[in-house]
Amino acid sequence: MLTIAILSDIHANLPAFNAVLRDIDAQKVDQIFCLGDLVDFAPWPNEVIDIIRQQRIPTLMGNHDERIAFDQPLVPLRKHNFRETEARTAAVEYTRKTVTEANKAFLASLPRQLQLSFSFADTAITILLVHASTRTNNEYVYEDHDQDDLLAMMNEKNADVLIMGHTHLSYIRSLDDSDSVNGFGRAVPPVAINSGSVGRSKEADGLATYLLITISGEQAAFGPDSITYELVKVNYPVEQTVDGIHASSIPDFYADFLQRGVHHSSSATKK
Repeated sequence: MLTIAILSDIHANLPAFNAVLRDIDAQKVDQIFCLGDLVDFAPWPNEVIDIIRQQRIPTLMGNHDERIAFDQPLVPLRKHNFRETEARTAAVEYTRKTVTEANKAFLASLPRQLQLSFSFADTAITILLVHASTRTNNEYVYEDHDQDDLLAMMNEKNADVLIMGHTHLSYIRSLDDSDSVNGFGRAVPPVAINSGSVGRSKEADGLATYLLITISGEQAAFGPDSITYELVKVNYPVEQTVDGIHASSIPDFYADFLQRGVHHSSSATKK
């Protein structure tokens, strides 16, 4: 049996990241992958990057990582009001001023996609990891995204499973490719997954979220039941992050955002 943890969108939230890593360790996970966005919105970009590097966690380049790595300008988004645009600008500027040159170079070295392939006897399964979509690292792919477009992205890359981050909203969505003109024979039904956000969840509970995949090679024939997906929700000390933001030059906007979910239960929950 092989267990894999997929996490994304830490956004420099060190208390959340540490809590998730402790939970992953308790799960006795074999391998961890990160879908990117290590920086911005909380005051620990260097600490988060240092842990990623020290633990040699394969990591993708998120859109925030790319902006910091290559000194790209910050483009205002239509969905943000004036207050959030102002806060976003200040938070990104904080990262620009504090990230070390070594960590900036590390961000610049990150790949945009990773493809994992597993073979069992005469059966193979391919899992594609991206930050946002197969096309770009800043496209928003929500749970209600057009199924045909999802299948087209997966078929182009010969992927059975597509795992994304970026939206900070987790989901596991089974797809039906029986009518797909460009489809191909799959060992397992196609699945599109968003692993959620570790450091800045936009879900109602506000909990740090990651994906746990379990692959079993014990059965005589590999099939749909040989791979399972679970979204794991982890409680973390939000007030530590809030206090860290208050003590930094990052706008309180991001502390207020996190405090909306301080009603977390005292223990981790799963779904």
